[in-house]
Amino acid sequence: MSSTAERTDVLVIGSGFGGAITAYHLAAGGAKVTILERGPWLRTEEFEHDYKLGSSYTRAFDFTVGDGMSILGGNCVGGGSVVYFAAMPRAPRFVFERHGSIGRRMWPGAINRDTLDPWYDRVAESLNITKQEWSDASYAGGLWAAACDHAGRTANPLPAAIDNSKCVNCNFMMAGCRFEAKQSLTLNYLPAALAHGARIRPLHEVQRISRTADGDYLVHYNVVDNDDYRVHIGSGTIEAKVVVMAAGAGATPVILQRSEDDLGTMPHAVGRYFSGNGERLNTAIINEDKAAELLGLDRGDGLAYAANAIGKGPTVASWDRLDGSLPEYSRYSLEQLYFPPGLGTILAQVPDASGPTWFGPEKKEILKRWTSWLTIFTMIEDDNEGVFGPPPATGNAHRISQQMLGRGNLSYDPTPNTWGAWMQSDAEVKEILEKDGLAKVMPWTNDLIGAYTVHPLASCRMGDDPHTSALDDRNELRGHPGIFVTDGSAVPGALTVNPAMTIAAVAERAVPNIVRAAQDKGVRVSYGAPAPDGSRAGRKNVLPLLQLAGR
Repeated sequence: MSSTAERTDVLVIGSGFGGAITAYHLAAGGAKVTILERGPWLRTEEFEHDYKLGSSYTRAFDFTVGDGMSILGGNCVGGGSVVYFAAMPRAPRFVFERHGSIGRRMWPGAINRDTLDPWYDRVAESLNITKQEWSDASYAGGLWAAACDHAGRTANPLPAAIDNSKCVNCNFMMAGCRFEAKQSLTLNYLPAALAHGARIRPLHEVQRISRTADGDYLVHYNVVDNDDYRVHIGSGTIEAKVVVMAAGAGATPVILQRSEDDLGTMPHAVGRYFSGNGERLNTAIINEDKAAELLGLDRGDGLAYAANAIGKGPTVASWDRLDGSLPEYSRYSLEQLYFPPGLGTILAQVPDASGPTWFGPEKKEILKRWTSWLTIFTMIEDDNEGVFGPPPATGNAHRISQQMLGRGNLSYDPTPNTWGAWMQSDAEVKEILEKDGLAKVMPWTNDLIGAYTVHPLASCRMGDDPHTSALDDRNELRGHPGIFVTDGSAVPGALTVNPAMTIAAVAERAVPNIVRAAQDKGVRVSYGAPAPDGSRAGRKNVLPLLQLAGR
């Protein structure tokens, strides 16, 4: 094992939304920035569109099985932005007033939809987010919209970070976009950070953080083998004045837990109050004849639909239940989603099964009709039930296979509130899609891997109450000045919509606070960089907020 030591002004752990955004602004402001990313650096041409084991997607994903909850996240330069579906809605206004399990407002008093909107605007300026038109909807999205209309509901095209002039509707965007149509951070914030001198170190997995004698931080990492992530081929340390934690809500708390012996007591909320964003999936098996008869659909050759894998990820959602006047735990979104082979086919259950629901002869029969499947993604309000146990020896999980699969220390036991919300949303999906015999619907099974999420949140959340939040309203870790958390860990709770836009806005909002902390440590850095492409309109929107805050 080799050992290295170096210095940087700001050390950023992770290169997803929370890491890339902060790294760009700090580098553009003059700070020396180093980014450590545990996954590989996959170039556009390396994305393999096959979903076969051993292809690029197994390198780019991290699937961690916990007790009652499993997490699917990104594991590559660009983090979750490389493998996300690019849906970028803003959180509904009521989300910021949620009480959740603590019985009082979870979000800091300084943040609501109005105060976050200018930061949303900054993200929209940087990622070219557009509202999809109906002509951009996939066959699956169109079917979902037609079914909603048939059942007396409404549906809306999703805002997405997709350049439709480049999109070929291959539906492999979850495996990385080879056509640069999806606005991954590898196309904007990260190249801009590199242009300003930031350095990215792929395959560097951070283990813990300690203090130096003069009060700075020492970040300890292992270098991971390019092919077998269970093998460490080196180790080292980097000294930094400021540390930005952006390793993801399934890894950031684990690193901080492991650092407690060196740094001292962590806030009570580190590794607690985890939310899976209330996510749940249902699979509908569409009756093609009924789709033609009831919905008037015809795509030729006698087919009404049979297009599960054609198009792109989510394009259409029903937001009828995103109504702030409704009681908490009864508000949710219903979103059409293409989930590729693998978990999608394994966890789907057989409607009206006489035997096992997720395997066996009856499962084989519905697999023959996989092109007529429709997956509906539900995002409810959960109770932040997740708790991380003692950290594993290294990394965020015990690696089971050479890539992708691990066993983590997260426990999640859904409360009656969460179960009730899931059951209510399941019932509505069933009511919409089974109306007049259009389809048969069943939720994915929880028996095999428990609940599951692709949008982990809140494991080091921000708030005003030191007992129930790990961060203050500036994203700084309580009791540990100079450590900031800017990934999904910081978001206090479930959002009822896809969270990437909100994670990014919260990270943008945190940057001036990180700049101030770096300045206090003697770093020559300023705030005020334009969007990565040089646009400045979004900057104008946030300047009044900074002046009001005295920054």
